[in-house]
Amino acid sequence: MSTLTASNLAVQFGDTTIFSGASFDVGPKDKIGLIGVNGAGKTTLFRLLTKQESPTQGALFFDKETVVGYMEQHACAQSRKTLYDEMLTVYADVMAAEKELEQIAKQLETPAADHDALLARQQTLLDLYARRDGTTYRSRARSALLGLGFLESDFALPCPLLSGGQRSKLSLAKLLLSGANLLLLDEPTNHLDIASIGWLEGFIETFPGAVIVISHDRYFLDKVTTRTFELENGKLYTANGNYTRYMALKAERKKAEERVYTAKMKEIHRIEGIIEQQKRFNRERNYKTIASKQKSIDRLEQDLVAPDKELQSIRFSFKTELQSGNDVLMCTGLSKSFGEKKLFEGADLFLQRGERVFLTGENGCGKSTLLKMILGKLPRDSGKITLGVGVKIGYFDQTLAELSSDKTVLDEVWDSYRRMNEVDVRRALAAFLFKGEDVFKDMAALSGGEKARVALLKLMLSGANLLILDEPTNHLDIHSREALEQAFDTFDGTMLVVSHDRYFINRLATRVLHLDENGLESFIGNYDDFYEQMQRRKEKEKPQKKEPKQNDYQRRKERESRLRRLKGQISRLEAEIDKLDQTAETLQQKLSDPATSADYESILSLTQQMEETTKQQEDLMEQWQSLSTELETLEAETE
Repeated sequence: MSTLTASNLAVQFGDTTIFSGASFDVGPKDKIGLIGVNGAGKTTLFRLLTKQESPTQGALFFDKETVVGYMEQHACAQSRKTLYDEMLTVYADVMAAEKELEQIAKQLETPAADHDALLARQQTLLDLYARRDGTTYRSRARSALLGLGFLESDFALPCPLLSGGQRSKLSLAKLLLSGANLLLLDEPTNHLDIASIGWLEGFIETFPGAVIVISHDRYFLDKVTTRTFELENGKLYTANGNYTRYMALKAERKKAEERVYTAKMKEIHRIEGIIEQQKRFNRERNYKTIASKQKSIDRLEQDLVAPDKELQSIRFSFKTELQSGNDVLMCTGLSKSFGEKKLFEGADLFLQRGERVFLTGENGCGKSTLLKMILGKLPRDSGKITLGVGVKIGYFDQTLAELSSDKTVLDEVWDSYRRMNEVDVRRALAAFLFKGEDVFKDMAALSGGEKARVALLKLMLSGANLLILDEPTNHLDIHSREALEQAFDTFDGTMLVVSHDRYFINRLATRVLHLDENGLESFIGNYDDFYEQMQRRKEKEKPQKKEPKQNDYQRRKERESRLRRLKGQISRLEAEIDKLDQTAETLQQKLSDPATSADYESILSLTQQMEETTKQQEDLMEQWQSLSTELETLEAETE
C-alpha cells in the first residue's frame, strides 16, 4: 500500500507553468531524493504534499494512516521556552497523558469514584503512552539534540537567543521525533556540520517510515536515498537508485531520446524528399502518393518529442594574474579565545603553491574565525601569520556580508572593476546567468543563490592566486556546484576552503585539515581518505575485548566449513555474473542495431532491460566483493 499517490499534478502561476503531468507514488519505507535547479518547483511540490497549496490540475491520494511531517523554516520564533522544553513540545500528548495517569491513580484510591470509567480511560492512556514510547521520550529528545550538535549547556538557552542555524536544527529535531511516518525535509543539512550530518544519515537510514528530502548535498543523497525524483524543464522524472545511480540512468535516457528523435527526423526528411519528387511529376496519381506520404509524416510528428534542452549553468574559470612563490602561507602557534571560551591553540598551518586544502571541524570550533585571522579581519591571541612572495588573496564569505544592498547587480560588479567597460561586465554577468534586464536587479532583492553567483563572479575577476573560501557551495544548486568544481579543478593557484560538502571535498581536496581546541591536524587526500584514517584511529582507541578461549580443533573445523561455503557461494555468484554479462552484451548489440534505433518502443523496452540487468550486476558484484574479502581474510588466518 502506498503512503501517497500523485496523479497528473500540474501547478501554474498566471501564464507560467511550474510543472505538469507529475505522477508518482511513495511507498511506506521509501527514501526519496528530490532534486532540481533552484526555481524548478521542489518547494512548491512540498507545499502540495502538506496541503498548503492546491494543484492547478491533478490529485493527491494519502493513505488513511499517513501522517506528514514538514520541517518548519522558522522554528520557535515566538516561543519563550528553553531549547529543551521546546523540544519536549513534540511529546505534549505524552506529557499530558502522564499527568492524567497520575490523577487517575489518585482517583482510583477514592471509593466513591467510577472505577470502571477510570480504568477504561487509564487503559486508553497507557496504550497511547506505549505507542509513543513514553518511557524513553525524554532520553530520545536529549539524544536527538546531542546528535545534531547541541551541547548539554545549550539545553537551558531561551529560544529567542538561538541563532538561525540553531533554530533550524531544533526544527529538524522536533520533526524527526514528531511521530510522522512521511517526513518532508527541505535542505536539512544546510546548517549542520559533518558530524551532525552523519547522525542525520543514520537516523534516516533506520527511520521506519518514508522520507522525501530536497537537497543539493550529493554525498548525503547517495548515502540515504533509494529513489530519486528530479524536476527539470517542467517535468518530473523518477527512477530507483540514489543520486549517482540516477545521473547514470539519466544519461542513458537522454541518449535513447536523442536516438529516437534523430531516427524519426531522418525518416520525416526522407518522406519529404519523396513528396517533393512527386510534386515535380505533376500528375494525378502523384497527388495521391503525396497525400499518403503526408499522412505518414503527420503520424510521425504526432509522437515526435524533441529532447529537452540542456539547462543553463555557470560558465567560468579562475585564472591568476601572477604566480606566487612556492611557500604561500605560513601560520605558527595560532590561538583564539572569546572570553573564557577557548576555540583553539597551537594551530600550525603551511600552504604550498597548488595545494587545495579543506578545513573541517565541528560547528563552533573556529573554522571561519581562523580564516578571518589569516585575512586580518580578526586579531589573534598569539602566533604568527606570514604570506609568501607574490600572494594575492581572494575571499568568499559564506554570509555574503561584503556584497552591497543598495546597488544593482551591474553596479556591484562594475564598481569593483572600473577598468572593465560595460560590455565586458555584462558579458561576464551573462556567464553567471544574469542576462538582459537581470543585470539591473537590486542586490537586496536577490536570492541567496543569486548573491552567491555575484560573489563568485567578483572572485573570478580578482585574479587572486590564493582563494580563501568559507562554504562556497552553501547557496548553490547541484548544476552550479558542478560548474564551480570544474572551474576550481583547473585553477592553477592555491586554495584554503571551509566546507561541509563532502562531495565537493572529495572532488577537489589534496589535503584535509581537522580543527579542534588543540589545533590543526593534517591528513593527505580527500574526505574519504580523512574519514577512513579517523575510523582506523577510533578502532585502535577502543578497548580490546578479550576473546573467550576456544578449542583449537573446533575453531579450525569451523573455519574450514566456512571456507567451503564461501567458495561455493562465490562460484555460484560468478556463474550468475557471467550470464548477466552475456545478457548485457546481447542487449547492447540490439540497441546498436540501426533497425532498432527507429523503433521507439523497442528502444524503451531494451533500455529498461539494460537498466535491470545493470542493477542485478551491481548487486551481485557487491555480494561477490564482500564474500571474496571474507574469503581472503579466512585464508590468511588459516595460513
